[in-house]
Amino acid sequence: MRSVRWSFVLLVCLLVCSLQPASVVARKYEPTWESLDSRPLPRWYDDAKVGIFIHWGVYAVPSFGSEWFWINWQGSKTEEYVRFMRDNYKPGFTYQDFATDFTAELFNATEWAELFERSGARYVVLTSKHHEGYTLWPSSHAFGWNAVDVGPHRDILGELAGAIRANGKLTFGVYYSLFEWFNRLYTQDKLHAFMKRDYVDGKVWPELKELINTYRPEVLWSDGDWEAPDGYWKAKEFFTWLYNESPVRNTIVTNDRWGMGTLCLHGDFHTCSDRYNPGVLQKHKWENALTLDKQSWGHRVNARLEDFMTTAELIAEIATTVSCGGNILINVGPTKAGTIDPIFAERLVHMGLWLKVNGEAIYKTRPWVYQNDTITGSVWYTAARQPSSPTKGTNFATVYAIVLDYPYKTNSVSLGAFSNDVRKIVQITMLGYGTALQWKPSSDGILVEFPLKNEIDRLMLHHGWTLKITLSSQWP
Repeated sequence: MRSVRWSFVLLVCLLVCSLQPASVVARKYEPTWESLDSRPLPRWYDDAKVGIFIHWGVYAVPSFGSEWFWINWQGSKTEEYVRFMRDNYKPGFTYQDFATDFTAELFNATEWAELFERSGARYVVLTSKHHEGYTLWPSSHAFGWNAVDVGPHRDILGELAGAIRANGKLTFGVYYSLFEWFNRLYTQDKLHAFMKRDYVDGKVWPELKELINTYRPEVLWSDGDWEAPDGYWKAKEFFTWLYNESPVRNTIVTNDRWGMGTLCLHGDFHTCSDRYNPGVLQKHKWENALTLDKQSWGHRVNARLEDFMTTAELIAEIATTVSCGGNILINVGPTKAGTIDPIFAERLVHMGLWLKVNGEAIYKTRPWVYQNDTITGSVWYTAARQPSSPTKGTNFATVYAIVLDYPYKTNSVSLGAFSNDVRKIVQITMLGYGTALQWKPSSDGILVEFPLKNEIDRLMLHHGWTLKITLSSQWP
């Protein structure tokens, strides 16, 4: 009887312990960059490689110039924005008046998720709040300036988070702007040389915690940090809570935009600048965030065809980014009604078709000992680990050579990266093409024969051709 009673007590203790809040767990990370930077990168992010960025807010209503419409119009008073308002709106019209026309009546989160899945992306990052301060969720700290109280009267962020997770193949994340152009709390802190933190304590911290606790994003993409030091934003303290106590502490990834002195130095992944693509291998995980519309992150009706990236340009960005150890985050700007323009959708679908064939050379790969080939500058390498040796290192059993320019003249490509030892090459194939390719040693590497052009065209292999090079042992 006693053993039964003690078993019951032990069971109760286990249940009580399991219900203790996360705060009782011993903290692993301290509020120092040395400690915070020691956190291992969650594996899912490095494996995912490709993400979709969505810039959507009230700026989609004027849909002119860029997502910086408000500050360009009423801050710097840029002539083209002032003229646009003078020619199209009545005197006295305010930026807040645009919000009633941010209707999102055609927004369908499930359709968005399906398109992003077709694109081959593995994660999605939505602007929860841009520099205008308007939130796409019913923030308790936005004072009515949010998508539930004005505009579509919908929890846009919640709907998309639900659809992304229901899809099952995508991971959900959010972008959050630290500063707000015209928030009085922020401008007052700025006037006091950021020695006051009323805006951070009263707006940023409680809003970020609400966002994380309610929607549990796996990516937190910070921005709008450059006017103040990281001490003003209390970035280290926030990271400590995020990594130790938040509900996503084991899986979330963050970027490097947390105040002056953090860019390209701290965070789980570095962005360094918009459209960052260094073209060489980096020591730290990084991300290339770019726009399909080269001139704007938000939707704009004055975009021209030549302003958009071509499919070939997009594929090249993917290859060069992943080869050098980065992820790529590809931005689209929806309309005020909640639709994604066909030109954006076309580029994403074409990307998805390419990844369906060539994804083996992208997802879950790691950089090889070489990135860009020594002979043919349009060839970029990735590699796959030995299945039996998943530990960290640079030795691989399979190398992928992504050829961006089709060799029309010779129907063959020279690879100088294999000049030292060709004996380890067992076989070379092309992803999407079932037959082994002919190859031979050359004076400066190897020469690989491509399939006939009509066969490649028949198989609809476009915009980048991946050679899968199987090695007999680890390389080098």
